[in-house]
Amino acid sequence: MTAHTDTPGSVTTVYQVSGMSCGHCEGSVSGEISGIAGVTSVKAVASTGEVTVISTAPLDDEAVRAAVDEAGFELAGQA
Repeated sequence: MTAHTDTPGSVTTVYQVSGMSCGHCEGSVSGEISGIAGVTSVKAVASTGEVTVISTAPLDDEAVRAAVDEAGFELAGQA
């Protein structure tokens, strides 16, 4: 599990997502995860499959998995 607090009230978590191959993929995943309550920032990188999420509190893994599934990709776990 790669989750740590950057600033008070901020948690950064890095997820591994399978299937992203381009900027459109990054946008789809970022858009879906951004819709989760408490998410303040999302950065997806197709070349590594890493999605860095900053939130106000630790996120429910099932909510993240559902968002990634909705975007058409697979959450492989936390990086």
